[in-house]
Parts: sequence; C-alpha cells; structure tokens
Amino acid sequence: MTENQTWVTEFILLGFPLSPKLQMLLFGLFSLFYAFTLLGNSIILGLIWLDSRLHTPMYFFLSHLAVVDIAYASNNVPKMLANLLSKQKTISFVPCIMQTFLYMAFAHTECLILVMMSYDRHVAICHPLHYSVIMSWRVCTVQAVTSWACGSLLALVHVVLILRLPFCGPHEVNHFFCEILSVLKVACADTRLNQVVIFAASVFILVGPLCLVLVSYSRILLAIVRIQSGEGRRKAFSTCSSHLCVVGLFFGSAIVMYMAPKSRHPEEQQKVLSLFYSLFNPMLNPLIYSLRNAEVKGALRRVLWKERSV
Repeated sequence: MTENQTWVTEFILLGFPLSPKLQMLLFGLFSLFYAFTLLGNSIILGLIWLDSRLHTPMYFFLSHLAVVDIAYASNNVPKMLANLLSKQKTISFVPCIMQTFLYMAFAHTECLILVMMSYDRHVAICHPLHYSVIMSWRVCTVQAVTSWACGSLLALVHVVLILRLPFCGPHEVNHFFCEILSVLKVACADTRLNQVVIFAASVFILVGPLCLVLVSYSRILLAIVRIQSGEGRRKAFSTCSSHLCVVGLFFGSAIVMYMAPKSRHPEEQQKVLSLFYSLFNPMLNPLIYSLRNAEVKGALRRVLWKERSV
C-alpha cells in the first residue's frame, strides 16, 4: 500500500434494504428461527448424551453436526438480528475477519461431517458383520478430529489470502454478515487469486464430498433392495433418507452460491441463499432427524417417561 492510502478499520453491513416495519418483522421471525435452531440441536445433543442406545457412531457424528449447526448459526445470526434493530450497522475489521474465518471453518467442517455420516451408513448397511471393527470409536474420533482440523485449516488459508489485500474504501459490505465473496468486493486490489482458491476449495470441499456421498448412497440403495426383511428395509431407508435430505439442502444451496455463474444470481438473491444455509439448514436438520428417525423419537419418549417417573 502507498502512504496516502488509509486502512479501513470497520465495515458497514448493508443487510436487507427494507422499511423499518419489515425489518422489525424479520427480526421477530429470524429470532424465532434462531431459537428453534438452538433448541432443536440442543435437544438432539441432550438425547444422544442421555440415552445409551444412541451411543453409536452414527449419533456420534450427528452430535458433531448439531454442534456445528449451533456454532454456524451463532456466528452469523446474532449480528444480523442486532443490525435489524440498529441504524448503525457497523462491524470492526478484526471481528469481521474472525466472522469470515468461523463461517468458512464451520461450513467446511459440516461438509466433511456429512461425508463421514454417509460412510458410516455405507459400512452399517453394506458391511454389517464388520461394522464394529471398521467403525471403531478410535476410527470415529480420528474422522471427527480430521473433519474439524481440515475445515479450520482451509478456512485459515482463505483468511490469510484476505489479509494480504488492502481495504482502503469503500467500506460497505453488501451482505448481512462478513461473507467472503462480499468482503472481497470491497478490497482495492486484484482478488483473482482469492477467487481461484475459493473455486478450487469449492471443488475440493463441495463437489468431491458430494460425489463420495452419492457413490456411498448408490451402493446403499443396492444393498437396501437386497435386504430380505421388510422391517429392516424400512429402518435402513428411513435413516438414510433423512441424511440425504440434509445433504441435498446443504450441498445444493452451497454449490449454487459458490460455483454457479454469479451473473445469474444478483446480490439480493445471494443474501437469500446465504440465509438459507446460515439459518434455515441448522434449524431444519434436527427436525429432519427427529421426524424421520424412529430411534431419535424413541429416545425422546424414553427420556420424557424417565422424567415423569422421577
């Protein structure tokens, strides 16, 4: 940077350009969604902790997914809610970059956790006799730690590349949080390297895992068709269909956001897409797993019955 340029110390998050009444309505609606997100995922975590029947690899990964969803929503939504009520929609430079890092880290981690969950279901249905050996607790722990570590390291790469850029104005980020593409638009330097790395990371963290998930579920589907027991077939299909719903919602919105041609998605549409996987996905995940999973519903009944007995 040259000496006559000044660093931007804070950004203005433009958010949604709506009337005050509509912003108040959105504040109430999004607050309700956020509360449901925290409550639903906390219930999932509580059930897995309290019910010994859910102490299996599948629910071990589901607990990590719930933690990611709580953290993911909590990173973006509170600031958005505060800005809906405030006329001064500013965020300092360091918190903004930190928000970008956490948002990317949690998103990458969720992608990898979903892959681990699909692999777990693949082993459980296609190799049931070797399941306890292949999916030992040591293996599950290594997979979970690897997911968190890879997600965080990849996010760190993005942040390091952002920090090499000068931000000398304008300082208006056309988004409701410090989303990486919107932050790059206010940099006063060439961001082509950042764009290339984002695209390459999207291929690695979105397309690659999605292909692995689809391959796993193709083999699972073939295995389910060969199951003789009707009850076993229903149970396997119920568990896997709930996971596929979550995979479709998350990967679909993320691929459209980061890999589709940007000219087809104006900035306001990108905000809606970001809102979908920042707030709606974390809220829907526990609903999908609780409504479509007999084991989770059974665990909830047992916990409630135990509380009534006490």
